[in-house]
Amino acid sequence: MQLQQTPVLEETLWEAVLNRDPTIDGKLFYGVRSTGVYCRPICPSRRPNRNQVCFFQSAQEAEIAGFRPCKRCKPQFETVVNTAKAKVLAVCRYIETQGDRIPTLSELCSQVGMSPSYLQKVFKQIIGVSPFQYADALRSQQLKQRLQKGEEIADAVYNTGYGSSSQLYEKAPKQLGMTPKTYQQAGKTISIVYAIAPCPLGYLLVATTEKGICAVKLGDEADKLEHTLIQEFNQADIVRDDHTHKEWIQAILDFIAGDETHLDLPLDVRGTAFQKQVWQALQKIPYSETRTYTDIARDIAKPQAVRAVGNACGANAIALIIPCHRVLRTDGSLGGYHWGIERKQKLLIQESKLLKDDSNP
Repeated sequence: MQLQQTPVLEETLWEAVLNRDPTIDGKLFYGVRSTGVYCRPICPSRRPNRNQVCFFQSAQEAEIAGFRPCKRCKPQFETVVNTAKAKVLAVCRYIETQGDRIPTLSELCSQVGMSPSYLQKVFKQIIGVSPFQYADALRSQQLKQRLQKGEEIADAVYNTGYGSSSQLYEKAPKQLGMTPKTYQQAGKTISIVYAIAPCPLGYLLVATTEKGICAVKLGDEADKLEHTLIQEFNQADIVRDDHTHKEWIQAILDFIAGDETHLDLPLDVRGTAFQKQVWQALQKIPYSETRTYTDIARDIAKPQAVRAVGNACGANAIALIIPCHRVLRTDGSLGGYHWGIERKQKLLIQESKLLKDDSNP
């Protein structure tokens, strides 16, 4: 049934449409008599004349009244997605309030009225990981914070809900990148060698462990890059040596200069399973080509995890070798880049220019 059109209510609803108010998305729809189309209040299309607009409480009511769904905001579909998304976000908030325990799947289902299989499916589509993986990641983060503050390992283990120290140590290499004791001491037993070199993008810092490259950073000031690395592992054995692995550094410098189109160097990358999945997908993007965050989400079979893909790109500590600069927004704009948008633009221009030069001998 069409909403009762009292003058006061009309003005309130119209104001919400003009402001594209997201708080009423899914609760209000408006139809445009001149076009016969109905939209969500947050539709990006140009606003119609006020005298052509009527309001509805649901997509079904608008269609019964003879209106067609807008092709831009797809109101007939998004209301269902929004409901699922709201419930998934509610599950996230509930998990976050549990502190030292991981709630069971049946417990989460009872909070939002979903079946276990459906909750697992939509949670992974929207967040990018399962409810358990999300909760486990939060627990790992809490453990890291407690260890960094100097809390006793045994206390930190049990206060964050690990049933035993053996349970944690089984996961430590994957979640912490090292044992809890080493992490607590900020990498005290880890040896890191780094070098800094000027390059067309400012300064390049390359840090390596015995396993491979653990960080590639770009910046305007060498001192700041050095300070950032030392902060990350403030008790590690960190030494600057511009000659160790000089060939690796030169390969990266050649890549920046456009003299090299492919980097195949050993890496010592630490991240979650999801982040590593994204980074592997980035490494498959050919030189001079780009992908969108949506493309990457689709490539890793998680089409709803676009935002999570963006976060994984931002967490990439290995600039250039893992080419997150080749990922754009759906509209073709550059989006974000940890090392600065101008550097991202320069890299893309350099790759495009080199491709054109190669195709025109």
